[in-house]
Amino acid sequence: MRLDPCVPRGRGGRPRDRAAILALLVLLGPAAGGRAAAQAPPPSDAAKAMVGVWELSNADRDRTCTVNFKLGPVSASYPIELDKKCSEAFPRIRAIAAWTFGRNDNLVLVDAGGRPVLELLEVEAGMYEGLRPNEGRYFLQNAAVAAASRDRPADDLFGEWAFVRGTGKPICSVTLANEAADADSFKVTTKPGCDQLITRFGPASWKMDRGQLVVQSGKGEIWRFEENEPATWDRIPKARQPLSLVRQQ
Repeated sequence: MRLDPCVPRGRGGRPRDRAAILALLVLLGPAAGGRAAAQAPPPSDAAKAMVGVWELSNADRDRTCTVNFKLGPVSASYPIELDKKCSEAFPRIRAIAAWTFGRNDNLVLVDAGGRPVLELLEVEAGMYEGLRPNEGRYFLQNAAVAAASRDRPADDLFGEWAFVRGTGKPICSVTLANEAADADSFKVTTKPGCDQLITRFGPASWKMDRGQLVVQSGKGEIWRFEENEPATWDRIPKARQPLSLVRQQ
């Protein structure tokens, strides 16, 4: 075996100045790592658009859970977080640990080893659909899209209602009419004897918007209500004196 004459050696042919060599390797290590990181491509616009909370469901939507897409260090895939309900609702895909884009830009959810668990095709903006043999279809929706699709049908809300203060006393009886006010909303009619709070606002129309009941005045002001119980909707955000819409028998 030939030894390099330029390297000082001790007994057994081993370098004497190991400390100097190790120091050199330490100095070179970060530089080499920096060069590798600099070569990594930035996330695509499509990847950035996936970041955030999505809803995963079956076709009947009687099993759902939320999935949080993230962007981490650039690699073959990005991190993903499934809430605890996912392992109960969808035990066969509980191994999902990351996500990436596959062929034809399909969305692929993979396990810790990078093996595909569920592949989904974008069927419309904010919605993906996938199929696993013998398991039926899976749907993935952007959280905003999912909330909008959960709107109560307007048919459920037609009829007689009352604005009620926090004390439980009705202060104005109204009808959420089954009559169009414009292309997007229905008419609201008020009955005599309403409190000044209601008359000043002047409710004129109503509609459903992303799961909320929206009442609009003739001046374009809006009040938003969220469902508390099937027959009670509370105004949001809550004021010092809470206001609700309560269905009348």
